[in-house]
Amino acid sequence: MKKSIMLVAVSALLFASVTSSCKEKNPYPGYEKNQNGLYYKFYTQNEGALPQLGDLLEVLFSCTVNDTTVVIPTTPNIFKLESPMFAGDIFEAMSMMHKGDSASFIVNIDSTFRTFFGRPSLPEEFNSTDVMRFEMRLDDCYPESEYVQRMALKVKEMNEERANNLKANYPEETAQAAEALSDYLAKNKVVAEPFASGLIYVVTEPGNGEKPTAGQMVQMHYTGKLLDGTVFDSSVERGQPFSFPLGVGRVIPGWDEGVQLMSKGEKGVLYIPYYLAYGENGAGADIPPFANLVFEVELIDFE
Repeated sequence: MKKSIMLVAVSALLFASVTSSCKEKNPYPGYEKNQNGLYYKFYTQNEGALPQLGDLLEVLFSCTVNDTTVVIPTTPNIFKLESPMFAGDIFEAMSMMHKGDSASFIVNIDSTFRTFFGRPSLPEEFNSTDVMRFEMRLDDCYPESEYVQRMALKVKEMNEERANNLKANYPEETAQAAEALSDYLAKNKVVAEPFASGLIYVVTEPGNGEKPTAGQMVQMHYTGKLLDGTVFDSSVERGQPFSFPLGVGRVIPGWDEGVQLMSKGEKGVLYIPYYLAYGENGAGADIPPFANLVFEVELIDFE
């Protein structure tokens, strides 16, 4: 009986010792540790589906070492969620977050520099005992197939905001530019109705009816003019068509909107208000600030 009591007492002491030891091993108060050694702390935690491998994640984050050295500035980033490169890495951290979550993660500094940052070794100013911490907010996540459409929508919203800001901040200049375009259209008997954005497009030679969509590469010929007829650029004169991805902000807003109205082989004229062109800055010596532009365009092909 005494031996039995002794064994129970010893077992209890061992259990208490192990339990106390486990609690003392967490060096980061307020953080929890998952099975792969990733320390995490959520500030905001929502419900719903977690991102899946291959999804695109819009993440706002910063990374510090020992809470002082900024390794990556706080800027928006888009990541494709990949399989972890090592147990408890930053991709595993992202996979734990719902849309709208904000959290802090502590990861292995050696492995993170080698894999996530692509460095062959730890920089001399750091050592393996330093604490690498990511502060993260997941603003959005979605399948890669939705990327182009979402980017096109964001570009459209940014263009609308830019136009409103120009009118609010430069009332005199924008009024003069609007009057100049109105006079030009009347003088040249352009009677086509503007679209909601203010863009005007007139077809001069129909195409085959097949139109490009946002994200496709388009091939164009164009001649760009100021309202006084001055030609400032022409792919026709160079004999070299111009190619760009449509609808994602690689060209002026008037082009992103206007080219989507065209069909393959079509020719036409884009009348682009200053706020859908180069705005208050102009472009180099050839295009002054608040310049309305006229483009003779041809959609050669797209894919």
